[in-house]
Amino acid sequence: MTVDKTLVTQTISLKNYGIINATINYQLSPEELHRITLEKGMGKEASSGALAINTGEFTGRSPKDRFIVKDKITADKVWWGSINLPFDADKFDALQKKVTDYLSEKELYVRDCYACADKDYQLNIRVINEYPWSNLFAYNMFLRPKEEELKDFNAEWTVINAPGFKANPETDGTRQENFAILNFTKKVVLIGGTGYTGEIKKGIFSALNFLLPVYQNTLPMHCSANVGTNGDTSIFFGLSGTGKTTLSADPKRKLIGDDEHGWTKDNSVFNFEGGCYAKVINLSEENEPDIFRAIQKGALLENVSLDSEGNVDFKDTSITQNTRVSYPIYHIKNIQKPSIGFSPKNIFFLTADAFGVLPPISKLTPGQAAYHFISGYTAKVAGTEAGVDEPVPSFSACFGAPFMPLHPTAYAEMLSEKMKEANVNVWLINTGWTGGPYGIGKRMALKYTRAMITAAMNNELGEEITPEKYHIHSVFGLAQPRSCPNVPDEILSSRKTWNNDEGYYKKAHQLAAAFKENFEKFASYASEETKDGGPLV
Repeated sequence: MTVDKTLVTQTISLKNYGIINATINYQLSPEELHRITLEKGMGKEASSGALAINTGEFTGRSPKDRFIVKDKITADKVWWGSINLPFDADKFDALQKKVTDYLSEKELYVRDCYACADKDYQLNIRVINEYPWSNLFAYNMFLRPKEEELKDFNAEWTVINAPGFKANPETDGTRQENFAILNFTKKVVLIGGTGYTGEIKKGIFSALNFLLPVYQNTLPMHCSANVGTNGDTSIFFGLSGTGKTTLSADPKRKLIGDDEHGWTKDNSVFNFEGGCYAKVINLSEENEPDIFRAIQKGALLENVSLDSEGNVDFKDTSITQNTRVSYPIYHIKNIQKPSIGFSPKNIFFLTADAFGVLPPISKLTPGQAAYHFISGYTAKVAGTEAGVDEPVPSFSACFGAPFMPLHPTAYAEMLSEKMKEANVNVWLINTGWTGGPYGIGKRMALKYTRAMITAAMNNELGEEITPEKYHIHSVFGLAQPRSCPNVPDEILSSRKTWNNDEGYYKKAHQLAAAFKENFEKFASYASEETKDGGPLV
């Protein structure tokens, strides 16, 4: 697919946002944004043709600086606490005025786009960017209207993105100089003090994670999804660094999307996005050919190192371990058009277990599925969030708590209902460590994880959990297959890979205790079936 040149000729005004006398670059093509970024000395061109930029001080999200305005819409619905931090409406109005004054008389980049591939759920968005490369990110990550659709385009939500503006915490109500704030009454995402582009997409998708379940009986999911030749849809839950993007980009299956989806009351699954935002640390064409080849003209590389000839050193983490690329989904050849799938058959919960004790694949009962969904265990990958310098065992409800405004049980109940209605198989996949914990063991080989997932989707691991087919883990109660095509039997037992039973069980009991302690805050809301889905000890 070729990228359309800029054909839009209409002019727009930003006066209704309080932005005065700005030079507005509206709906520029990727080629133009690429060129302008280079001319302004804000980026470099990689040998692949992609644009490489540095996001500045912030190379990951800053979850402690993400707020939601507490108002009539959100006061009684949002799960307030350490994840969803309240922000005063008057403080928001004053801060927005400061940001729009800051953007006035500047050269800005404006894009009209939308989220949600299913037209019944479409959310129209206007993105106002201070930097041209931020606008390229918006082009890549949101869905792109056709030119004729822009004539009557009515933006329902607005993202105002000003990386160069720094807040004054003493007067503005922020924690520090950077911020990302959602206002559901004004339908505005206000971002300042950070150039990390992930805040742009996560702002809109956090809004959808509130709007869809509250108003449209649709489950929002932090997941990737693909579809097989028989029309069977597979869903992959998991936090950053667990393999969602990599494992869903399967050359034998069509990609629906790599990060954010909705599961409707009609049992369809649709992509929120128009692109992919992939980690590129240690990327290679051999292991991840689809992602590697997607890094071409139009793609935006973030915080990578280039040599004098523009070649990327994907192993270089001198800037951050959270090196990234965004690209439009059409850079992947094998995609589902439109980005909608039906009849989900398999759900995979991906976790990067830093303890190295969870089986590489296990089949979950309905109770275990609900328990592990609410728990959302993984390890935070170094660099993904500010202040995280090495992997840390972590629980994130629904595999995406930082983006979920409602109480986790609201999403878990919707998922449980949909799993039973669709009669799906649910699997827990450990893409983390084997042969020992982080620092001793090694990361599970991608080829084995791919083989296990393929076997699960091909119904080669057994429909029923029987003693002949599965071994029940003595600590976690998980059913781990005794054999799997193209995977050595000893790999399937995390205990056997350690060659140290005493050390293994010590870590296993330690992790089980952490699961139980984490789940205590949800126990009063959970059913007996869900509570029974936890560790056995």
